Amino acid sequence: MIKEGLVSDVVRLGHPEELGEMIARQLGSPKAMQRFRAYLHNARPQSAEEIVDEMLAIQSDIDRWKDKKASEEANAAYNRWLNRDLEEM
Repeated sequence: MIKEGLVSDVVRLGHPEELGEMIARQLGSPKAMQRFRAYLHNARPQSAEEIVDEMLAIQSDIDRWKDKKASEEANAAYNRWLNRDLEEM
């Protein structure tokens, strides 16, 4: 449902359906697609370049968030490992 809405929003702005399909495929998650739809409604971009640029920005934010979470998990595991040695003393 969200994907179809994204595609129809892109088409409504005068761009090909294939562009909307490609963006939905690249973003992948419903949350990212919802964020992109909000951008389309608020910014009303005129060019395909603006649309693709925002898609890349959203993907970059998602990648940065995933990296941060992975780093936090690794740090927590390392701290547990360090504290294990202290608890055994």
